[in-house]
Amino acid sequence: MAMPRVQAQASHTASQSAIDAALQAHESSADADRADLLRVLANPDVKAVADKAGLDLRRATTAVTSLQGQELTQLAAQARQVDEALAGGQSKVVISTTMIIIVLLVLILLIVAID
Repeated sequence: MAMPRVQAQASHTASQSAIDAALQAHESSADADRADLLRVLANPDVKAVADKAGLDLRRATTAVTSLQGQELTQLAAQARQVDEALAGGQSKVVISTTMIIIVLLVLILLIVAID
């Protein structure tokens, strides 16, 4: 005599409220990353470095709105490093911070140029 198999069925769907909450959290994180990038790009020391390097800071600032995903996350992390270095009371931008700023600006411009 064959016995019927009972299969446990797990629900693999998320409720709409859970999906909405996850999307809101992701959007808030992206907005925070963009705000961090824009704050660093508005720093007078960053403006001075960009001018000396011949980089278009206005274009980089405009490009921040189109960044998303991993690119946005990585650039925001670099921007936070720059912000911490500048907020550390340094009256002059040291060479390592200057290089981070230049790399940050170049990456923003390259990513936008590629897209």
